Amino acid sequence: MKVRGGAAVAVAAVLALTVAGCGGDDDKAKPEDKPSAPQSQAGSAKTSPKATPSAQPTEVLATSNGDPGIVLTINSAVRDPSGFVTVSGQIKNGGDEVFTKITAWRGDERDASGTSVAGASLIDKAGKKRYYVLRDTESRCLCTTGITRIDPGTSIPFFAQFPSPPASTTEVDFTLPTFATATVKLSG
Repeated sequence: MKVRGGAAVAVAAVLALTVAGCGGDDDKAKPEDKPSAPQSQAGSAKTSPKATPSAQPTEVLATSNGDPGIVLTINSAVRDPSGFVTVSGQIKNGGDEVFTKITAWRGDERDASGTSVAGASLIDKAGKKRYYVLRDTESRCLCTTGITRIDPGTSIPFFAQFPSPPASTTEVDFTLPTFATATVKLSG
């Protein structure tokens, strides 16, 4: 019993140090601009990101229309020195009814990330490459998960992390199934 308890304490200490070491340039970005880590949700199909009353963020890089009344707004597309790009923004339901047709947003994802925006991709037209959402060691997307519904008049935040295109690429197309393609400038 003591050996197992000691091993558990050691594992917990290693995990704590690992998580602490995974931090980045948190001083440079606000939490709503750049998520510091993917949010893994154990019951992602049963939970949903917190919807907030619609509020217009100060910077809008691009907007894209999807199903009637559903609008995707991209507020940041930040290149990180670690070799990835984080795209974040909001999906707003401007309609009069609860929106639940989010299955297409997960792309070919079936199990690991459940209800998510794992179907998103970045397209580097100049480099003729498509970049898909990154995955963790358990094949979960490094993106927003747990989206089950969007109530009328509310917005939900989203993010997705991708491998970074070459430094010479300054503009990419962001795609998410059911939405029109949106061209965004990369920063960072």
